[in-house]
Amino acid sequence: MKNICLTLFAMISTTMPYAQNLNPVSYNDGDQQLHGLVTSNTGKSLPGVLILPAWKGIDKEAKTAALELEKEGYIAFIADIYGEGNIPADNASAAEIAGYYKTRYKAYQHRIALALEQLKKAGAVPDKIAVIGYCFGGTGALEVMRAGMPVQGVVSIHGGLGKDSDRPNGAISPRVLIENPAEDKSVTPEIYDAVVRELKDGKADWQLITYANSGHTFTNPESPEYNELMARRAWQHTLMFLEEILR
Repeated sequence: MKNICLTLFAMISTTMPYAQNLNPVSYNDGDQQLHGLVTSNTGKSLPGVLILPAWKGIDKEAKTAALELEKEGYIAFIADIYGEGNIPADNASAAEIAGYYKTRYKAYQHRIALALEQLKKAGAVPDKIAVIGYCFGGTGALEVMRAGMPVQGVVSIHGGLGKDSDRPNGAISPRVLIENPAEDKSVTPEIYDAVVRELKDGKADWQLITYANSGHTFTNPESPEYNELMARRAWQHTLMFLEEILR
């Protein structure tokens, strides 16, 4: 009987779906402790994707994206931009701290660069790395582009597209995908035109997709603006872009 039970257990273990989880990673920016999350396929020398979360910090949408990317064969790392003790409790505090990093963009770029190093330490192939970001994180993806960080591409998902007018346009080396909801009131025609001009001036390989009938947080199932059809299309566009630039 014991042998039968062991045989059945072995059969079940080999046929069960791969158990996914996200593992905590602590790292530092000087005295500030940061707490990211990484997929469980570390150390396997795979393409990597850095995920920059929305303005309230690491959330369910970022975690779901990481697990889905692991299924696709990527090591995914979710960055902690704010650090321990600085996670916003509400929209007002989120707006304040996100605004700090949008204004002090070099500090934002620095925190992203630290997270990229953690992704590489997790086993991501250094010349096969992309960055995706949601909302505030979508702004961060464009800051990766503007900083010329050594990544193959960036995806800005309902991100803030603007930058201060006194910042000059520069050369753009990463390939760029912007997923923009048509009804996002934060993206004015002036901001839209300015980012297109920035991409053209930078001689970028770029694509900007606008999703109909979609408010700002259209990809987040927990948002009242969630548009299931457009969110599904946006995710497929993301996967197609990553497949092209990282495989």
